[in-house]
Amino acid sequence: MRVVFAGTPDVALPALDAIAASKHDLVGVVTRPDAPAGRGRKLTASPVAQRGEELGVPVLKPIKPRDPEFLDDLRALQPECCPVVAYGALLPQSALDIPPLGWVNLHFSVLPAWRGAAPVQHAIRSGDEVSGATTFRIVKELDAGPTFGVMTETIRPDDTAGDLLGRLAEGGAGLLLATLDGIADGSLEAREQPADGVSFAPKIEVDDARIDWSAPSAAVDRQIRACTPFPGAWTTYEGERVKVGPVTLVDAALGPGILEVTKTAVLVGTADGAARLGEVKPHGRRQMAAADWARGVQFAPGAAFR
Repeated sequence: MRVVFAGTPDVALPALDAIAASKHDLVGVVTRPDAPAGRGRKLTASPVAQRGEELGVPVLKPIKPRDPEFLDDLRALQPECCPVVAYGALLPQSALDIPPLGWVNLHFSVLPAWRGAAPVQHAIRSGDEVSGATTFRIVKELDAGPTFGVMTETIRPDDTAGDLLGRLAEGGAGLLLATLDGIADGSLEAREQPADGVSFAPKIEVDDARIDWSAPSAAVDRQIRACTPFPGAWTTYEGERVKVGPVTLVDAALGPGILEVTKTAVLVGTADGAARLGEVKPHGRRQMAAADWARGVQFAPGAAFR
C-alpha cells in the first residue's frame, strides 16, 4: 500500500521507522515547517523531516495543510492511506479526501478518553492507572473518528509523561503497522467510538504547570510528573522561577510551600505532607540537585515556594 506518513516530534519516529521497514511503500512524509530551536534559535527541521531526508523520500512542510500547493503535491504522491502520529496541525477536509483509505491516526489514549493534544499528561495528572494507544480514522471532529485497534499500558507510580509516552510510542508503532496491514488486506474494519466515557486533554500551557503546593501531596506529585519533561513544572522563590523535577513524598508536617532545608535534602510542604525535591533548575542556571541549589541560597525563617 502506498503511504504518506504525517508527524513532527521524536515520539513519531518509532512508527515512521516501522512503516519504512515494512512491506508498505513509504512515498513521502508530511511534517511541520522548520522552527527555531536551541539557544541560538536557529531554524531546525523537525525530527520527522530529518528522518524523511535520511530515508530519501519527499518531505512536505506546509505552513497550512489547506494550502493549494501542498494539496497538489500530496495528490502527486498518490497515497492510498496516510498514517499520522503527532503531526500537530488540523487537517482540512480537502486533505482528508485525498487518500482513498483515509488518514489513520495513532493517538496516545484509549479512546474516547482523553481526546486532544495532551492525553498522556492528563492521564497522569488525573491519577489514571491505565493508559494506552488507539488507531482511528481521522474525521472533522477532534479525535472522534471510528477506531481500528487499541493497546493498553499500565501507568507506573513513578512515570513521568516522558516515560509513559516513550513506551506508548514504541508499542503504538506496532499497533499502527498492524492497522495498516489490516486495512490493506481488508481484514480490519473501523468501529464507531462509544458515546460514553468521552474526556478531553487540551494542551498543557506553562501556566498550568505552576505547582499548587496547597494541594494534597499526591496531586502535587502527579502534576510534576505530568509536566515532565514538557512544559516543566515550576514554582517561584523570592520572585524567581524555579523548575522542579519529580519528587519523593515523605511524612513531614510543613505548611503548604514551606521549605525545610538540611545538608542532604530539601523538603516542601503540601496540604497533607511534604515532598522531597529531586532536581531543580533555577532561572538562568543549569539543572542541579536540590541540595546543591540550596547550599547557594540564604534561607530566612519561613522561606517558602510561592
